[in-house]
Amino acid sequence: MSVWAVAFVVTWLAIGLPTDPAYAFLWIWAGTIAWNWGRPWRSHLRFARDWIPVVLLLAVYNLSRGFADNGRTPHAYELIVADRVMFGWATGGEVPTVWLQQHLYRPDVRWWDVLVSWVYFSHFVVTLAAAAVLWMRSRERWAAYMRRWGFLCAAGLVTYFAYPAAPPWWAAQNGLLSEVARISTRGWKEFGMHGAGNLLNAGQIASNPVAAMPSLHTAWALFVVLFFLRSARRRWWPLLLAYPLAMTFTLVYSGEHYVIDVLVGWAYVGMTFLVVGLAERAWRARRARRGAPADGPPPGGSAPTPVTVGGSAER
Repeated sequence: MSVWAVAFVVTWLAIGLPTDPAYAFLWIWAGTIAWNWGRPWRSHLRFARDWIPVVLLLAVYNLSRGFADNGRTPHAYELIVADRVMFGWATGGEVPTVWLQQHLYRPDVRWWDVLVSWVYFSHFVVTLAAAAVLWMRSRERWAAYMRRWGFLCAAGLVTYFAYPAAPPWWAAQNGLLSEVARISTRGWKEFGMHGAGNLLNAGQIASNPVAAMPSLHTAWALFVVLFFLRSARRRWWPLLLAYPLAMTFTLVYSGEHYVIDVLVGWAYVGMTFLVVGLAERAWRARRARRGAPADGPPPGGSAPTPVTVGGSAER
């Protein structure tokens, strides 16, 4: 693990942080090999077998999201109106992004800019890293996690095509808002780590600027927290729930999303747990009616240990 950590830091400083799904997968896979160095290689190959379809789906998701607008003019004005209606009384009629940058943004990098950059980057690794830990501990729970995550991504992608929406920085560039700077990666410059965000900056340039509704950044953050919330002790709940709130502040302050994008993303998380949970219960009931209990032990094996997933007991 020490070798892995040193290699990760050196590569990060040289070419940038792993924000591409395939690149992140390679580092996570290498991390699981380092952590379980004594296991047979077939165990490590099973990790690749289970994860390659996930990485391919993420690659297709990223590629297809780039065509979401299909040449149409993106929605922007109604998002501005929504944020002004919700928060204009406290911000003097401005959207929260403009108000936050007026009060916090300075030409020189401040300590909160450093935190913002790290929170923003965590979007690209936390969800995958949590899935990797689940895979090593319980493949059944990993599968439940992936079903929900896949549904959430698919719902977001459908919305991007049906309702292409632009973020605050795009609205400012097109004269719909006063000046808004896109500052999600500027914090690394404080430590002279100009290469730390190279891959992320390149991805931002190449990405579709009109895939802002819903905010999957905050949706993923809330999804991870809710999935593990019931298995965590209550004293840790405030710390866990602080993560999606920190992501919300990061995205609104840095000009990446409106608050309405965040709220819709949170609603999608709730819909995901509801729909997938109902589908899983319906599937188990159907198998039970056909004489193949979903909760029974596999042939030639013992019953797996129940685990809590999204508030319901699964095996």
